[in-house]
Amino acid sequence: MKYIDTFERTVRCYSSKTALVTDDGRSMTYGELDDRTTQLTNALNERAPDRRIATLALTGSMAVEAMLASQKRGIGNVQLPFRDSPSTLAAMLEPTEAAVLLFDDANAEKALEVLDRTAIETGIHAGVEAIDRENVEDYENVIAGASMEPVEPDPASEHGVFYTSGTTSTPKGVLFDQEQMWYGAMQVVMEMSIEETDTALVTTPWYHMVTTDAWILPHLMAGATMVVQSDFDPDKALRLVEEYDVTGMLAVPTQLHVLADAQAESGYNIDTLSYIRTGGSIVTESLVENASEYLTDGVYNTYGLTEGGPNLTFAHPSVQDEHTGTIGKESFTWELRVVEAADPDEDPDPTATVEPGEIGEIIASSPGMSTSYLDHPEESERTYVDSWLRTGDCAEVDEDGYLYIVGRIDNMIVSGGENVYPEEVEDILEGHEAVEEAVVIGLEDEQWGHRVASVLCTDGSAEVDVDELDRFCKEHDNLANFKRPREYAVTDESLPRTDTGTIERATVHEEFFGT
Repeated sequence: MKYIDTFERTVRCYSSKTALVTDDGRSMTYGELDDRTTQLTNALNERAPDRRIATLALTGSMAVEAMLASQKRGIGNVQLPFRDSPSTLAAMLEPTEAAVLLFDDANAEKALEVLDRTAIETGIHAGVEAIDRENVEDYENVIAGASMEPVEPDPASEHGVFYTSGTTSTPKGVLFDQEQMWYGAMQVVMEMSIEETDTALVTTPWYHMVTTDAWILPHLMAGATMVVQSDFDPDKALRLVEEYDVTGMLAVPTQLHVLADAQAESGYNIDTLSYIRTGGSIVTESLVENASEYLTDGVYNTYGLTEGGPNLTFAHPSVQDEHTGTIGKESFTWELRVVEAADPDEDPDPTATVEPGEIGEIIASSPGMSTSYLDHPEESERTYVDSWLRTGDCAEVDEDGYLYIVGRIDNMIVSGGENVYPEEVEDILEGHEAVEEAVVIGLEDEQWGHRVASVLCTDGSAEVDVDELDRFCKEHDNLANFKRPREYAVTDESLPRTDTGTIERATVHEEFFGT
């Protein structure tokens, strides 16, 4: 089944119901959203027949309209990360052959640079800023002047192109079709029992797979209402929950931290908030406890990656008491295995599953996963092994079959022939009262191959006694001596992260320990 078929069902059932509310108070019904996206579909087919479009915009109604119009066309929308530089965006666009760039006021300057750097001939601008360019049209005028006639979609039935969260090179593009997106969205509706009575807050960037296929599309599928926050701010997000009686929210762990702190300080009336979906980086026991105390006890922890769709696993809130921090078990459309970790340049053995209590790499298979990268055949060969998606993530499986992320294969430190997963050590360091956040990396060492080092982030209120912290590590029951950091750096500045909350380890390494 194609995702657009489910949207058309929603329009038939809930035409007069509110689909979107923007954070400036504008709203749109499902019928209006359907009409506008049909007009946009026709307008794009006139300007770029048989060619993809690209969208560079903050999270908002135009982004949602561009996704749905591209599905109605059957020709994909390139979902551009608005935080990247013009040169990076131009490189990302090259293999997509996009012919039109949609953009908003917030990204106008960057979009014009992208138009200058690429072969894209047409820009369409949404907003009030004056754009004096012959090849740039006004978004509302484009829609108003377009036909309302239904369109026969391209048989390829594309949804669009997503980008991996690259921290050391240009992100890789991943193409998804509408059947794959249907599998993902339907899976999320099932996981969280999303209903038409729900009101969901959208706080994360729309261009990410998790926001699109684990949040926006499932709520549109169910006929729910979405309140869209264009740029995340914790107090504003909580005020939107209070004002619109929001029932659900998607938030990555870094957002959960600041949301819980803001709620603890300000005490907004958020009694309607019944579920929060999180994931993207490791969710610690303390974060689950904090979110449950100040936000809602309905915290769904999930695990996924762009190449896989919205998520591979999910943990219902009820399992967190006995399995705190788990990412759960495989989701409805997936088969997962945790197998003996192989070198990144070697294929894992799908039959070499690990025993409970052991650590291995997650591999996964689903009809909803992608099958290759755009224009990266060597990377595709490493990631897509037979029918399996290689995640690069290491997990431990407990006796009940629940999974716990330990770290990444490419982050693993080999010290004296022993494997050290940084995330495991970081969790222990963050248990010390003086440490707000820790990052563990490996430094080249002539004797040990690599030695374990850590950057400690504090709140600046007190000095960190490194010798005392070292004693804390030595005495900790769950930290083997070979995993103990041998070198420390301390800072009261925030550590560099991607916008999904992933630590930029290469940047940390360079800033604190040199190249």
